[in-house]
Amino acid sequence: MVKPLQYVFQGLFYAVFMGAIGYFATYPEYTYMQPDETLIKLSFGHAGQLKEKCRERTPEELAKLPAYQRKSTVICPSRERADVVVELEMDGKQLYHVVLRPAGLSHSGNSNIYRRILVKAGTHTLKARLKDRVGDDFNYHKEETVELAPGRIMVIDFKSAEGGFIFRNKNTKQG
Repeated sequence: MVKPLQYVFQGLFYAVFMGAIGYFATYPEYTYMQPDETLIKLSFGHAGQLKEKCRERTPEELAKLPAYQRKSTVICPSRERADVVVELEMDGKQLYHVVLRPAGLSHSGNSNIYRRILVKAGTHTLKARLKDRVGDDFNYHKEETVELAPGRIMVIDFKSAEGGFIFRNKNTKQG
């Protein structure tokens, strides 16, 4: 008699458990962004320029070196790279500003960024700037008027080989 009663209670427990999972899978409803918002994703990795200039070795310096070390005529005092500074503005208002340290023990790697920014949908002027060298001036600029559709994603990437910032409107809806 114990076994059938045990099976009944076990079945009731499973039913209650599945009902609880089903409820929390659908309610309460979660909306990531409002219907009039869009998402900007700023995501890239970039290595800043070397902090100190490399120089050519003189013939006297090369003569002092063993033969196997003479292949490299360029000498760099440090592998350390400059901080990467990134700014993003929308309609003249600053959305984001960050100073990124290079990765690695000797600060010689990439500076990586991944940022999600929710903004109101509509037509906006986006301005992105990046500085990857020692000094005050930004050496990469991009300004573009974009149409940000509600519920969509705008991806901002950076590739120095392609001239700098790349703005892409994704056609997928954020779910």
